[in-house]
Formats: sequence, C-alpha cells, structure tokens
Amino acid sequence: MGWTQTLFEVIDFRSFSNLWFWIVLAVVWSSASHFVLGVPFDMVIRAKRYGGQALTDLEDLVRINVNRLLFVGRTAGLWLSGFAAFALTTLAVLGFWYDVELAQAVVLIALPMSLVGMMSLSAARRIEAEAPQGEALFRALSRHRTWTQGIGMVSIFVTALYGMYQNLSILDGL
Repeated sequence: MGWTQTLFEVIDFRSFSNLWFWIVLAVVWSSASHFVLGVPFDMVIRAKRYGGQALTDLEDLVRINVNRLLFVGRTAGLWLSGFAAFALTTLAVLGFWYDVELAQAVVLIALPMSLVGMMSLSAARRIEAEAPQGEALFRALSRHRTWTQGIGMVSIFVTALYGMYQNLSILDGL
C-alpha cells in the first residue's frame, strides 16, 4: 500500500460525514461571534460593567481595529473583493456543478463568512464616521455581534440540513 493511499484512507474528504468539518464549523462561528471587529466581546462586557480604564482600552482597541480594517479595505479592497468572488465562484462551481463535496463544505462556510466580512467593513465605516463612545459604542458592537450570530445560526442550520441530505443520499445510493 502506497503512502498516498494510506493518506487518503486516514483523511476522509467526504466532509459532511467527517467530525473535523463540524468542529471547524463550530470554531469558525464561535470565533466570529466572539471577536467583534477584532475585539473580544468579553472586553466589551467588562468595559460596560466597570468603565474607567476598561472603557478606555475598549475604545482604543476598537479605533485601532477599525483603522486597520478600513486601511485594508481602502488599499486592497477591490482586489480582495475580486479574488474572493473568483474563489467563491470557483468553489461553488466545483462543489455544486461537479459535485465535489469538499468544495461544497468550504462554500457553506466561506459564503456566510464573506457576508460577515462585508458587514464588518460596513460597521467599521459607520464607527469611523460617527465615532461613538461609551453606550453608543456598546450598542454598535452588540448590534454587529447579534447580526453575526444570526447569520451564523442560519448558516449552521442550512449546512446541517445539506450535510444530512448528502449523508442520506450517499447511504441510499442516490
């Protein structure tokens, strides 16, 4: 038995029946909802509860991350958007036209995450324009987190339904 055959037996590329895919899906959405514009949400809660230095740290970190996101968006945003559209389209065609299950799995993670990325860029622009502080900043970050969690719940639900369909259709030989 060759090393490639051993490798392909150890690594199952049927994504929806693979435990590692579901772990990655959970970690991706858990991280996306915990880090709001790159700021850990526990820091938002601490700043809201205690104020003072915690609030100053939060405002500074939000300003730094907003400036970082907007810099990337303004300098390379068009190129990144084009590359992301190309990559998502390629994966979608491979996955749903040519029936490559790994590509389907990646699309079901990457497409909703690209929506969260666009939403983050929009929130960063809004925060830069309005420069909210204190309670207004808490509301903006909480609103962004709520929308991210909503997209994540819908994404996980759709992925679970599609994954169950794929696994059942493999069993039935459809």
